[in-house]
Amino acid sequence: MNRLALAAALLCSAAPLAAEVHRIEPGEGAAARLQEALILAAPGDVIEIGEGRIALNDGLSLDVDGVTVQGQGMDKTILDFTDQQGAGEGLLVTSDNVTLRGFAIENPKGDGIKSKGADNIIYDSLRVEWTGGPKPTNGAYGIYPVESTGVLVQRSKVVGASDAGIYVGQSRDITVRGNLVEFNVAGIEIENSRNALVEKNIATRNTGGLLVFDLPGLPVMGGGNVILRGNVVKDNDTPNFAPPGNIVASVRRGTGALVMANDGVLIENNSFEGNATAHVMVIAYMQPFDDPRYNPHARNVIIGPNAFGRGGDDPQLEGKEALLAAFGGALPPVLWDGLAQSPESALKIAPGVTGWTLNLAQPGQSIAEARPGPLMLTPVETWEFPEVGAPAALEARLK
Repeated sequence: MNRLALAAALLCSAAPLAAEVHRIEPGEGAAARLQEALILAAPGDVIEIGEGRIALNDGLSLDVDGVTVQGQGMDKTILDFTDQQGAGEGLLVTSDNVTLRGFAIENPKGDGIKSKGADNIIYDSLRVEWTGGPKPTNGAYGIYPVESTGVLVQRSKVVGASDAGIYVGQSRDITVRGNLVEFNVAGIEIENSRNALVEKNIATRNTGGLLVFDLPGLPVMGGGNVILRGNVVKDNDTPNFAPPGNIVASVRRGTGALVMANDGVLIENNSFEGNATAHVMVIAYMQPFDDPRYNPHARNVIIGPNAFGRGGDDPQLEGKEALLAAFGGALPPVLWDGLAQSPESALKIAPGVTGWTLNLAQPGQSIAEARPGPLMLTPVETWEFPEVGAPAALEARLK
């Protein structure tokens, strides 16, 4: 081997060794040492936080690419923001290729962990919790990636968010897998995002379990290509505690999965149980808007085979007594508002899926103007749907 080749080989072998591990142990001055490590880290560095509780009175931030922030486990390494000043996030990330894993954030005044414009980000084995229970004064979002390409959120737990436990917005190429979300207004919300896989999560005791929205007036529009697969959506019975004016303040207690104004959503092989309003709702956006880019209708929604247990037995809808009487004491599992640019483009159901429709004529009508009736759609045996989810390289980073 000539000298030039030898030097190149040594450089390649030495590159991983250049990364530093910054160890932060709880104790006096830990909060300042942690923020200092986040500021001074170099790409490839690991910030390792020891077991214990660190009290913080200000939010943390990270703006260095390729950093890993690693705790000892979601119940062992706890960042406590109970005495946080102001209303900012617990942790804000604005850099790419970041991995966050194995720690908890408790009682932030604002959102738990927010990443903005952070591509190829991993949230793994985290916990965000407001320990005082569901309250409108809790932060809006627990885990909150926005404006990103490449998002993986897995094996995490969020409790008590006054908007959504896990929210992915204005992003693409997303996997949300194996998480537990409970006692939030919305368990998991995918908003104005494309190519998202939401699978094997447990959404329970929220107001609504799984939400897929597309909203007007945002920088990134045209949400769609979302798969909800293999999730347990159970007993979403918490009264809505969102602050007034929030879009999720309109979510009815007892909603399993809610699709609004999205283009291309596949719901299959989930287990729905104990969602008192509806296991699945497919609706148009009902509020006035002036965004010419926006389509308020739900389109190309496919309800495949799912396990539908008890549900629809206490719908939070006007005239529920008459509805229950008409349908024999419980509403069918799928509710469609009946709004579509064309019936064949709105909703498809697999054999054995039953539902009902409000038969509304146009967006903006109140439920008082509905003409409820059985969902009369011809079932389809097969369908095509694109591959979706986070890049495989994100999965590989955790091995």
